[in-house]
Amino acid sequence: MSKLKTINIKGKEYVEVNERIRAFREIYPTGSIMTEMLSNDNGMCIFKTNIIVEGQILATGHAYEREGSTFINKTSYVENCETSSIGRALGVLGIGIDTSIATAEEVGNAIKQQNEPNEEISDDDLQALKDQLDKAHAKGHLKQFFHSMTPMAKEKLRDYANDLRTS
Repeated sequence: MSKLKTINIKGKEYVEVNERIRAFREIYPTGSIMTEMLSNDNGMCIFKTNIIVEGQILATGHAYEREGSTFINKTSYVENCETSSIGRALGVLGIGIDTSIATAEEVGNAIKQQNEPNEEISDDDLQALKDQLDKAHAKGHLKQFFHSMTPMAKEKLRDYANDLRTS
């Protein structure tokens, strides 16, 4: 396998998803990357990706994106979510993780969100997040969904998520 190209973000090298996919295709030419949209309600999308080789799931990755949360998510939050999910699954498989499972896109988005002033979450958005938490809990994905939320959302919904977890 050829060396994966990286980009530098704040002094750390990250491998973009297209590079991870290319490497996967070189290593496992008959392998499959299977994505599934778990949810897309109220502008919040959750994807799961399974990496399958010879009929066995070798790795799984999840991603969450909120419509309008970044420049790209204003028009392509579903596609961005699917791509992030693929990148994370390939990272779990060990492709492109010299320094982190996070993809370059995820790190860039996280830095952008940290540098933006904290916005208040409306009551409607809180209710939508609670609905998403309920659905994730019912599907056995509560922990993954909770950890994909923004820090502000986590802070506001930590008690609610803990109540679901213990119910």
